[in-house]
Amino acid sequence: MNISQEGLGLIKKFEGCEYNAYKCAAGVLTIGYGHTEGVKEDDLVTQADKLLEKDIKIFEEIVLDAVEMPLSQHQFDALVSWTFNLGGGNLNASTMLKVLNKGDYENVPAQIKRWNKAGGKVLEGLIRRREAEALLFEGKEWHEV
Repeated sequence: MNISQEGLGLIKKFEGCEYNAYKCAAGVLTIGYGHTEGVKEDDLVTQADKLLEKDIKIFEEIVLDAVEMPLSQHQFDALVSWTFNLGGGNLNASTMLKVLNKGDYENVPAQIKRWNKAGGKVLEGLIRRREAEALLFEGKEWHEV
């Protein structure tokens, strides 16, 4: 399973694209659409879409390895977006994954929304992103969030 254009659209909307390296809200050096691996302060990216494509493959695999239940495309997309933003370690340690792997799909959106902090602070942008991911997981319209 691979992320769809809908899932990529969500990630791009909330990550935004920065061609120059910057520190995200959590204080991590970031570039392009949320790329963090090996980023240095003076880095510049010219092919952000290709870098995102490479990064997404990693997070698709993390989700596929962790989730034991069948997923629809929109559920997979939402989980890849969540994991792209929060990391595989958080996915594997999350109550959300435990809830999902019990087959309790109905309670997954509430679990998605719990992850709205960076650097210990609740951020409006993360509240909006988690709401969009929860809506996408449910197969609902998320673009206006």
